[in-house]
Amino acid sequence: MRFRHDGWPKFVLLAWGLSLEVECAHGVFMQNSTIVLFRWFMTDFQKSPASESRAIHKGQQTKAAIVDAALGLATQIGLEGLSIGALAEVARMSKSGVFAHFGSREELQLSVVREYHERFEAEVFYPALQAERGLPRLRQLFANWTKRTSAEIDSGCLYISGAAEFDDRPGPVRDALASSVKTWLAAVHRSVVQARDEGHLSADMDAEQMVFEIHGLILALQYEARFLRSAKSLQHTAVGFENILARYGAAVPSVPTPRSTIKKSVKK
Repeated sequence: MRFRHDGWPKFVLLAWGLSLEVECAHGVFMQNSTIVLFRWFMTDFQKSPASESRAIHKGQQTKAAIVDAALGLATQIGLEGLSIGALAEVARMSKSGVFAHFGSREELQLSVVREYHERFEAEVFYPALQAERGLPRLRQLFANWTKRTSAEIDSGCLYISGAAEFDDRPGPVRDALASSVKTWLAAVHRSVVQARDEGHLSADMDAEQMVFEIHGLILALQYEARFLRSAKSLQHTAVGFENILARYGAAVPSVPTPRSTIKKSVKK
């Protein structure tokens, strides 16, 4: 039995009881009449670790680009309006290409929820950790939250729009949205408790109620700014936050007396 090797993948062919010759372009490469095993070694088709790593990295980049496009689309038309076909058109890909990365519309929606939550944490939560523990951190947390909400006036907040879409629709997407919001509110609650423990708020204050009221301010900001187009929505939000802090025992910042006033008092 003869096999020619003219540019085909290299292999070793072992067969029971066969007289075998594997012939290259320039003559006989191998001959063996006592072979007992049959195996293929596709050495030319085996990818090197470097090429496999590049392929994985490219696949991850493609999926990240698709998720980014999907997130932008979802903030405009909602998670429910998100589909493989609509995303393929926006991302300028084939439907099969998009589907290969997610497998279902639901998995695409879940990927968008996860990506939104990661970006929310990166913009709102983690930067606030640089502030001093207690009331300064709580203030920074709310400032970051307000800033992001303001930036989403035109595009919309996925947590708020998602709640309207999936509040009465049980399933993985609703669970993912609810879990993300609860995770965030738990972080706000920790900041409130830390502020209380640091003595920046009243010792007997209700942390859960305070978080509820702060969350209510953000929801009101979205509604007033996005739906009613109120020009004073940010101002009302800032005043509302200070009122909440004062009601829960935060010390009012002392305003230093101007030097000129001090001199006049001394002279008198």
